[in-house]
Amino acid sequence: MDPSFKLVPSSASKSASVKDTANSLGLHDTLRYGPRSIAAEVKTEGGLKERLENWEETQDNIKLTLQRNVYGMHAPMRLLMERKIVSASPHMPAFAPTSNVHLDILMGRDETIEPFDIFGGMEDTPPQDIHKDMEKKLKM
Repeated sequence: MDPSFKLVPSSASKSASVKDTANSLGLHDTLRYGPRSIAAEVKTEGGLKERLENWEETQDNIKLTLQRNVYGMHAPMRLLMERKIVSASPHMPAFAPTSNVHLDILMGRDETIEPFDIFGGMEDTPPQDIHKDMEKKLKM
């Protein structure tokens, strides 16, 4: 949780240019930074894609920061703890993936309708072996 009041996600550059990855001789250091990619250096996309990918995280960060400033440090810590507890699913892994209503309520997504809510469990999955899945889950 980064305590900030940014309404829009920051547009941090994920690519590294040759200036940032140069070694002592002024060449790109491939062993440390991976192969050089001209496509990564020439930024053809606008910042809108990155902002849309980080939109929910930024909005959640604002809500947690406001809770911290209004109610104290315990409020966002409690909410984050409850989210962690609820996200640990005790369901059998062989059954169809179920929606986590508890987590949706804690995240504030219980009053919205998204495509997953309508089309979520419609894919056909082959029957799975319950015993194998439980052994995998319990690391046996």
